[in-house]
Amino acid sequence: MARQLYTARLVREEMLSERAQCKHLQFAAEGMDRFDFKAGQFVSMVAPNSEGKQITRAYSIASGPNEGPHFDLCLNRVEGGFFSNHLCDMKEGDTVQFHGPHGLFVLRNPLRDCIMIATGTGIAPFRSMLKTHLAAHPDQHFTLIFGVRYERNIMYRDEFEMMAADHPKFRFWPTLSRPDDSWAGRSGHVQTHLMEAIGDRRDMDVYICGMKLMVDDVRARLKELGFDRKHIIFEKYD
Repeated sequence: MARQLYTARLVREEMLSERAQCKHLQFAAEGMDRFDFKAGQFVSMVAPNSEGKQITRAYSIASGPNEGPHFDLCLNRVEGGFFSNHLCDMKEGDTVQFHGPHGLFVLRNPLRDCIMIATGTGIAPFRSMLKTHLAAHPDQHFTLIFGVRYERNIMYRDEFEMMAADHPKFRFWPTLSRPDDSWAGRSGHVQTHLMEAIGDRRDMDVYICGMKLMVDDVRARLKELGFDRKHIIFEKYD
């Protein structure tokens, strides 16, 4: 059964990291007063390649669901990757087709205190979740462990630091795998800081998003710690 296609127009672009070639793109869904989705879901972008073959690629939505017809994506330009280059080369006013929203990577109901673990552009669904749920659930504890290689790659850093300043029960832990000597924060891989975040608690939900090796490793460690698999929610980007 063919999925209904919609048209998205690029209304704003921003370079999040020059060296990593990571971009933030804001789209408007044409013909809609609002684009409804749940925080954590994704859209599938569709475009023909040079041979006329329709290519589809899924991208997590990085914005909150109450922003009218707009939705945000963040993505890395991948050398030789058709879709990442197609999107990164778009100019404001250009259009692309998409279908969605899709996906079940959303905060569980009832909401429990939670740990969010992301690497790279796996931060996108967590930005959406936090923009949606922090203010609505001021008594809930959220911890975001965000792993990147270098300090310059910490996407949305100012936003998350502001969230942490405004919401005492939200902890933002950027973690660098290749820090320089000036870095005073956490270092190593995100897995290194699991126990610090969890402590003795096993009554939390853990959400994981990023590349397969990281996701699988974190899941295995959580199961060794006694977490029930239904409280480990994940999405892989490869």
